[in-house]
Amino acid sequence: MRVCGGSLWIAAALVLVSTVWGCGDGGQPNSSAAGDVPGGDRIRIGFLVKQPEEPWFQQEWKFAEKAGAKYGFDVIKIGATDGEKVLSAIDNLAAQGAQGFVICTPDVRLGPAIMAKANANQLKVFTVDDQFVGSDGAFMNVPYMGISARDIGESVGHTLGAEFKRRGWPIEETAAAGITFDELNTARDRTEGAIAGLIAEGFPADRIYTAPQRTTDTEGSFNAAGTLLTQHPEIKRWLVFGMNDEGVMGAVRAMEGRGFNTDTVVGVGIGGSTCLVEFEKATPSGFYATCLISPLRHGYETAELLYKWIKDGTVPPKDTRTKGFIITRENYKQVMTEQGLLDESGTL
Repeated sequence: MRVCGGSLWIAAALVLVSTVWGCGDGGQPNSSAAGDVPGGDRIRIGFLVKQPEEPWFQQEWKFAEKAGAKYGFDVIKIGATDGEKVLSAIDNLAAQGAQGFVICTPDVRLGPAIMAKANANQLKVFTVDDQFVGSDGAFMNVPYMGISARDIGESVGHTLGAEFKRRGWPIEETAAAGITFDELNTARDRTEGAIAGLIAEGFPADRIYTAPQRTTDTEGSFNAAGTLLTQHPEIKRWLVFGMNDEGVMGAVRAMEGRGFNTDTVVGVGIGGSTCLVEFEKATPSGFYATCLISPLRHGYETAELLYKWIKDGTVPPKDTRTKGFIITRENYKQVMTEQGLLDESGTL
């Protein structure tokens, strides 16, 4: 989850909001009657994602298309990696006859501009994964589906604490490394939840160290963990958590470069797609487990709810949260197959 879109685009967005939308905080277009599809054509929806190359978003697209196949609507998939591409994509969707779109925005601060552009084009909006933030810093009143970030983080902390106890590591040689990205609310909730879960398991708070990452990929986490390792050369065993799988994988790589291995590192990520390479290795790494966040509901259900909103006028819930499942090398194939993420051959 990278936060994209710089200050220039935020400034441009504010101009767009004042020009098109005024000072409102996020109403949906409402000039069309329920189920009124222009010309009686087949319903079309957009599905915009901020990182189209990432497996998570590709899975969301896949499940959205499954919903389309079931209900008979079209899904227009668009990768929108910055503010300019998002606003251009909205115009493009309107030109293609779409009646709404699901979006994971590249920058939550673009919410007001996105809603202004959507309203101007009479498009309904359903947000997924990252929640729009208004100009006042508050979450906007737009239908949203995201994870129960705090609960998922706590499950990571509990898993780390339980594995620490199972291994019988001496506390004086052990510490926890949290790779953080507090600029994103869901990221902060996850890592704060992990800390709370560790403490609830009896792990000392003063043995939990955090390191901020500049980007939310493996490189950003690798660099953050490297700084932490330099600051604490006395630590012989590490418990590792972060906002996503990449955050933990990068930290594990940094620790491996300092001589740590599967006997001295326990990492638990969040996500469940990027980390599959770790579970598939012949020799286990320090990446022990992850809290699987299933894109099934995030792709299928958001598309389904948007379709029913367009067709029948059934307004989606304003805030829907999904939970995760802890998976390891031992059970990941079974759980991911049950969630529709792997086929019978074990392929994504």
